[in-house]
Amino acid sequence: MHTPYSQPLSQMERMLDAPLRDVLEIIQHRILSGTSWFGVKTFKNPMDFWVYQELIFERRPDVVVEIGNHTGGSALAHLMDILGHGRVVYVDINHDRISDAARAHSRIAWIEGVALDVFGRVRDLIPQDQRVFVIEDSSHEYENTLGVLRAYSELIHQGDYFIVEDGICHHGLSVGPCPGPFEAVHEFLRTNPDFEIDQSRESFLITWNPHGYLRRKIALDSADA
Repeated sequence: MHTPYSQPLSQMERMLDAPLRDVLEIIQHRILSGTSWFGVKTFKNPMDFWVYQELIFERRPDVVVEIGNHTGGSALAHLMDILGHGRVVYVDINHDRISDAARAHSRIAWIEGVALDVFGRVRDLIPQDQRVFVIEDSSHEYENTLGVLRAYSELIHQGDYFIVEDGICHHGLSVGPCPGPFEAVHEFLRTNPDFEIDQSRESFLITWNPHGYLRRKIALDSADA
C-alpha cells in the first residue's frame, strides 16, 4: 500500500496560527539584526520600502529629505538612479557612521545637526518649485516628531507625501517612546487640515508606519497634482 510522503512543515507553515503580534516581533528582530541594502545596514521594514519605490515612481519627487539615516542605507538614491531623476538630502545629528558607499553617492547631500535647527539649511537647498518628499525617522519622541512635522511640512506640494516612520511604537510593538510618532501625527493633523492620512499605502497590512503616510490634499481648483 502506497503511503504518501510526509514533508516537514516550513517555518511559515508553523507560524500560520501565530498571533500577529508574534509575527511583528520576528520581523522587528530581523530588521534590527541584519537588514541591509547593497551591504549597507538599513533599519527599514522591506514592505514599507516597497511602498516608497511605488510613491517615488508615481510622484517623481525632485528631492527626498530623510531625517535620521544611521549608516546611510542609500536605497532611495539608488531608486533615483534608476529613474534618472531626483536627489536625496540626509539629515542627522551625527554622520560619523555613514558608510563609504553611501557617502560617495552623487545624488546625496549630507546635513549634520538637529533637524529643527538645520531646517533653514535644508530649505535653502530646495528651490520652491521642486517637489519634495519628507521621511521623518529621527528620535521618535513626541515633541520632536511634532516639531519636525510642523516645520518640514511646508516643503510638501499638493498630492505629495510626508512619511512619519515608526508609528508602530506602542501600536503594534512595545518599543520606543510613548507618546511617540503615532500620537504626534494625530496632533499635527488636528491643526493642519491640508494633510490627510493615506491608508491605501498600508495595503500590505504590516507596516512600521501606521497612519504615517501623510498626503497634502489637492485643492479642487488646483492643477498641482
